[in-house]
Amino acid sequence: MEQYAGAVAGPHIRQFGKRIYAASPTAIAGLLGRAALRYLPAELERKLRQMRHGADMVLGGFPSPNDIRWCTRAVTRLAPEAVLIDTIFRSPLLAEPELKACNSIIIAHDIFHRRAQAMQAAGYSVQPRDLTRAAEAVLLGRARSIAAIQPEEAEIIGAMCPAAHVFTTPMPALPCPPTIQRVPGRLVFVGSAGLPNLDGMRWFLAEIWPLLAGYGITLDIIGDCGTALRRLPPGVLAHGRVPDLAPFLHRASLAIAPLRAGSGLKIKLLDYARHGLTTVVTPPALAGFQADAAAPFVVAGSAIIFAEAVRRLVNDPPPPDVALDYCIRHYGQDASFAALAAALHPENAIPARQRSESDA
Repeated sequence: MEQYAGAVAGPHIRQFGKRIYAASPTAIAGLLGRAALRYLPAELERKLRQMRHGADMVLGGFPSPNDIRWCTRAVTRLAPEAVLIDTIFRSPLLAEPELKACNSIIIAHDIFHRRAQAMQAAGYSVQPRDLTRAAEAVLLGRARSIAAIQPEEAEIIGAMCPAAHVFTTPMPALPCPPTIQRVPGRLVFVGSAGLPNLDGMRWFLAEIWPLLAGYGITLDIIGDCGTALRRLPPGVLAHGRVPDLAPFLHRASLAIAPLRAGSGLKIKLLDYARHGLTTVVTPPALAGFQADAAAPFVVAGSAIIFAEAVRRLVNDPPPPDVALDYCIRHYGQDASFAALAAALHPENAIPARQRSESDA
């Protein structure tokens, strides 16, 4: 995708004012098909996804040769100071001869071979099937610099790509103090209909929610996850997509993150924290966050411990300042963007390295 002077351009999109539309029949059909899947019974939806992709979860798709040529021409014409690639699945673009000299940065918001391993360990199939550590290292290594989303993954990527400039660019979490009264007994979860969210919430509703019965506890699920789950027990409300998260997060007393698999950094936890919420969280969901004795996270490694933590805290949660101060200490704008800002300027870019034939 090409962006300049407030405009957005691409081989399959058109922009009219501030609105962006899919322009090709294939893109439109894909959007309509994904929307229609949400209204099917859960088991039928899963079978159709498996028939289409041959897997429960698609980690990403590579651009077509036509898309690569379009992007190469666009970048060459614009001659930018830096090219940011938002995922390893776009990195084949950097193998084009015209772009090998660019100051290129991959935003590694995840380590996908680790996500694949985690989902496979949980019993799911993923695509692409052959995304090994070595294959991902080749894709990452096409860029001069690699921005990891958290320190642990920066170390892993550094070992995978020793010739690249690897740094950490965590998501910023600007404090948004509560402006309304919190409701005792009210839980909140925010999530898309991605497989890790669905798997985690199915586990929560099957194993933990029954342990909370009789305590006057309610749960708001924000995002497509709730609507995808469809059949919800009493006390659990699905709100779908909302224009503003703040009212829901400010009314809640406690957030939950019952994820059992995944990698990267769970951005929902930063959203909760910056709105003053403490979160009861499973160990996989907490991976990559800054360790801090005053962190707004209560770790629960089993359904029983999770339920006990919710019952203990939902009517008497820690004050909002615990979470807000954590965001200020570790996820302010300077801490988040300083290393990325330095890498964006050509004078700070590392010299182009010799690329092996396997990188070409």
